[in-house]
Amino acid sequence: MEDEIADVFAGVPHGVVVDATFGAAGHSLKLLRTFEWMRILGIDRDPSAIANGEKIVAANPDIADRIVLRHGTFNQIHQFMRSLAITELSGALFDLGVSSPQFDVPARGFSYRNEGPLDMRMDTTAKLSAADVVNGYDTERLTRVIREYSDERFAFRIAKAIVAHRPISTTTELSEIISAAIPAPARRTGGHPAKRTFQAIRIEVNNELDILPGALDDAIDATTSGGRIAVLTYHSGEDRIVKRVFSEAEVDPTLENIATPFAHPTQSAYKRVRRVRVRETPTENEIVRNPRSKSARLRVIEKSPMPSSSPVMAGA
Repeated sequence: MEDEIADVFAGVPHGVVVDATFGAAGHSLKLLRTFEWMRILGIDRDPSAIANGEKIVAANPDIADRIVLRHGTFNQIHQFMRSLAITELSGALFDLGVSSPQFDVPARGFSYRNEGPLDMRMDTTAKLSAADVVNGYDTERLTRVIREYSDERFAFRIAKAIVAHRPISTTTELSEIISAAIPAPARRTGGHPAKRTFQAIRIEVNNELDILPGALDDAIDATTSGGRIAVLTYHSGEDRIVKRVFSEAEVDPTLENIATPFAHPTQSAYKRVRRVRVRETPTENEIVRNPRSKSARLRVIEKSPMPSSSPVMAGA
């Protein structure tokens, strides 16, 4: 959805946009080539993504002075801003989930179709791997991970099967165990039967959902008036978190509730952010070019200007 993302940031104040999930650099390159005024702070927890990004920057000297890359997680936005003396952002982009380069390399262990080690670490320097989760969690904990992070209705059956077949060493072995644990009628619908469980284990390994709310709050706080925060999600767990954080951000917590004689106590009419786009989906052409984008949902908010005078009471 590169064209849609470029459109999102077309009217933001000139300055720095954070690409909080730099990946293969597709979004950053599109933004830099579309907007000559824009600078990019690219963050990625995968060292190989940063190394590849540095090669891309070196091969494109026309953008080299407008992009800086940092290895880390997207909840380190404030930390990186301070180290680079960036005081505010023009916007932030979060393209959540696993990137295509990670998924396409069997040795990274993300794929349930190709044989590889049980790894799934986005940050290859991290300690916890899929092998630790698969071979170390008890049935109850494994069930909770699978159910909460993938909405898998056969989570308990799958967890029991995994524990019963330990030790498990490869992705294909795990995929076969998961598939066999799911009733035959259910295996024939909804895509590959191991997809949801692999997703859940990946989320657990990388602590993806736990750090997301704080990272979004940090991005909202750091963004200047008129700036925008755009998030692409790929499953319901991510999307629920983004929807909640964005909804909560609409109300300024520093403003007290104001009682009126006409209604129950209400919040000031001022809202910190406004919703710009909700649940925009990829076009058919985009899905053909990249089938993995089929489940993508785009949510965008814009930072509101601070009120210039005393808050106006709702209903006044």
